[in-house]
Amino acid sequence: MGNCSQRLKMTRRELGGALLSMGGGAALPTIANGGAATPSVSGEPQQRCGFWIDLYAGEPIEEEEVLNDLAAVQVVYLGERHRLARHHELQTRVVQGLAHRKTRLVLGLEQIESVYQPVLDRYVRGELSFEQFAEASHWAQRWPGYAQYRAMMEAARQAGAWILALNARSETIRQVARGGGIDQLDPAARRELPSEMQLKDPPYENLLAMQMMVHAAATPERLRPMIEAQIARDETMASTLVSYLQSPAGQGRTAVVVCGSAHAAYGLGMVSRVRRRLEGVDDRICLFSESGDLELRPEELAAARPITISHAQLRRIALPLGDYLHAVSAKPGAAESNK
Repeated sequence: MGNCSQRLKMTRRELGGALLSMGGGAALPTIANGGAATPSVSGEPQQRCGFWIDLYAGEPIEEEEVLNDLAAVQVVYLGERHRLARHHELQTRVVQGLAHRKTRLVLGLEQIESVYQPVLDRYVRGELSFEQFAEASHWAQRWPGYAQYRAMMEAARQAGAWILALNARSETIRQVARGGGIDQLDPAARRELPSEMQLKDPPYENLLAMQMMVHAAATPERLRPMIEAQIARDETMASTLVSYLQSPAGQGRTAVVVCGSAHAAYGLGMVSRVRRRLEGVDDRICLFSESGDLELRPEELAAARPITISHAQLRRIALPLGDYLHAVSAKPGAAESNK
């Protein structure tokens, strides 16, 4: 890695400063022990350093050590920033690394709604190609960035892993967000969601209230239904995953859950709901840095407003961010790219 290797020889004091600077944002720090090439000022490719951090020890850690640890637990959460190719590449590496260790896997995906599980089963059994599955499940319409998950799903299928569609129907979640919350759902829609849900969750509610203010449409009146919509997703994904892990087919498998970072960070969201249903579950949370790679579309910029979440606000959560963080050095000029 040349210069990248030299930069990774950080003192503990330098690493501590890096960790503090990363802790203040809602978006989270990916790619194994490598980096991404970015044009430099001279136009020549500039290697960006990437490395894993053990968030409990506060030290860099080798990818092999991370994978060895992940292979020994029951649930692994990979919290992504949707659309970032670097995140999807690292997710694929994790799946491949665990498969190489002979870990029996089930891959759980937020990005597919559970109503399409029968079609997904046909893909897993090899009866459908990836594109045939995407067409049959209308995936392009329901998750525009679906193609980015192909390499990971193919790796999982080749490893003999089962794949679970975790999410609730998007129409039902929209009804919650726009119709006044869970209590306002019609009976048919309510039956699509778990019968028992924990809607009162002060630490998570406070975090979501801060994060959701990035939406220009978020107002004090609309905020509560938006929070309940997020919780409805978490509860549905947790219920689906635990039901599988407790079934004969799920016995002895390690679940790799791919979801947005907000569903896993701080052990809140989906994570706490799996723990509630599966007492004593051993899990790990892996998060990936954004590092200036996310570029918002014009329509997204128009629907957003700038927000700042301070260290003081995040400290009130009083929970660790996760177990492992993969950080890559910031993309040059990223601070100006979304203005």
